Amino acid sequence: MDFAGAMVVAMAVDALLGWPSWLFARIGHPVTWLGRLIGVVDTGWNRAADPPALRRGAGVAGALLVIALSVALGWMLQSLLPLGWIQIVLIGILAWPLVASRSLHDHVAAVAHPLMAGDIAAAREAVSRIVGRDPAALDEAGIARAAIESLAENASDGIVAPVFWGALFGLPGILGYKAINTLDSMIGHRSERHEAFGWAAARIDDVANFVPARLTGFLFVLLAPRRSEALSCMTRDARRHRSPNAGWPEAAMAGALGVRLSGPRLYHGRVTDEPWLNEGARDPRAADIGEALTVYGRAMLLLGGLLAILALA
Repeated sequence: MDFAGAMVVAMAVDALLGWPSWLFARIGHPVTWLGRLIGVVDTGWNRAADPPALRRGAGVAGALLVIALSVALGWMLQSLLPLGWIQIVLIGILAWPLVASRSLHDHVAAVAHPLMAGDIAAAREAVSRIVGRDPAALDEAGIARAAIESLAENASDGIVAPVFWGALFGLPGILGYKAINTLDSMIGHRSERHEAFGWAAARIDDVANFVPARLTGFLFVLLAPRRSEALSCMTRDARRHRSPNAGWPEAAMAGALGVRLSGPRLYHGRVTDEPWLNEGARDPRAADIGEALTVYGRAMLLLGGLLAILALA
């Protein structure tokens, strides 16, 4: 329960401060530090001349090494802290950079503002910072869809999942999860270089996000303006998504807003034929991003409230 209180502190500090740009300029960010470590492992252990089986084995070892080092660092830091309420506060402060609720809100709002003003070029530029699809091919509906999908998925990956593991295990939990998530984002995709080497990273991330993704979806359902539609869409369409986890928050958000999400999209000049979530609903508009941000904000407040109740129980 003490760890739940620490996660409330982390969420509160992040909501107030985010991760200031001046601090990033001075010391970077824990995720960038993890990224450097993963880059070293990828460069040194992922050799193109090796057979796929050997590369997969190296990927398993590399992923476990990065996760183990992160968990060990979290355990060491936590063991050095004094007990009692001071420990709760200090764990929360140390966990603060690993909770990205304000950053996610600001990045998605940066898409909504120019899109509402009719500035498609600026909206495309803003959305290119949060999604990997080709922004030049996106119209208003495509930009809104990309922003809402990113908000829903990253609410799980960037806030609910790290807080979930942090509430269970403290700093080792939240640092270990961030290592898993960063591994997946860097080497867990199906490219020629990472098909074998990133196999373990992708599978471990699927396991780590199984509960948080579904929890995020249910938080969206509870705070949805169309609660029954959000629940029916999530339970019906979540498993249609290419990801075993991302479909839950995305389908819940699609039903909550009464729009269709996912569907075909363009990546690096190639169309990927993804199934629709909430097929038959209308395409999203610029105003729907604002409504999605409202659902997201209320869901994060509810999450913080539930953690506070656990901490006080």
